[in-house]
Amino acid sequence: MSTDISTDVFEEHRPVLLGVAYRMLGRLADAEDVVQEAWLRWSRDDRTDVREPRGYLVRVTTRLAVDRLRQIKARGETYVGPWLPEPYATDFGDVVPDTAERAVLADSVSLAVLVVLESLSPLERAVFVLREAFGYPYAQIAAVLEREEAAVRQLAGRARKHVDERRPRYDVDPAQRRDLTERFLAAAVEGDLEGLMAMLAPGVRLVGDSGGKAKAPLRVLETSDKVARFLIGAARKTDPGATLRFLEVNGGPAALVLTGGKPDFVVQVDIADGRVQSVYIVRNPDKLRYLPID
Repeated sequence: MSTDISTDVFEEHRPVLLGVAYRMLGRLADAEDVVQEAWLRWSRDDRTDVREPRGYLVRVTTRLAVDRLRQIKARGETYVGPWLPEPYATDFGDVVPDTAERAVLADSVSLAVLVVLESLSPLERAVFVLREAFGYPYAQIAAVLEREEAAVRQLAGRARKHVDERRPRYDVDPAQRRDLTERFLAAAVEGDLEGLMAMLAPGVRLVGDSGGKAKAPLRVLETSDKVARFLIGAARKTDPGATLRFLEVNGGPAALVLTGGKPDFVVQVDIADGRVQSVYIVRNPDKLRYLPID
């Protein structure tokens, strides 16, 4: 296989490989590193016996992601304040027109699900991602991870049970989320405490991720009163020259606030029964580098 052809083949499968790596790691920089390592192995390995390039590349990428995840966990790094996955600009509409498949992909990359996946072991996470997000059969996952199929089924069962027990149940209608996001941001900017609280569920949670590199709550805020008052106070301190744009992040609508033309923070909400159940705010500048600003 010539260099040009091998590059074309790899680039054809790059979106899938990045999707696997990101769901495994929750960090785009780490995911990009893993995909780059997969490319290096692809370019230098003997591929004469490779009949299914996609399967081969997914196997290499998954194993590299498992190794990277183990290294991250072994380092035991401390993080200042609550942790959220790195916001990932997604747009499944053009490449995944089927509503059901789109919903599955969007859910598998949502902030809420990725937070839960952080508590899985590397192997459990790999099995969950390949099975739930990409629909791989157990036999193929077993080949990827070099495990017995029975062991993979056990890992899948444990992972699914863990995620189901901890994953919040939210409405996923993007139009409803977009509308409620716009209205609740407008209420915060206008200082409309009563209107804002009417949109928030009584037990709403606000998770702010700054990594200690920007201003954000160092603890999760709970109750509609505390969340509403924080949002109004934060809106008052926002640069009056800041601009707002909507984009799809992690499978759902989100608001990106730009200050001086640079990403300042991302806001996304989860809703159920017509009210905001969770508010996610990412302000760590290291996690905003990959977001499109045009």
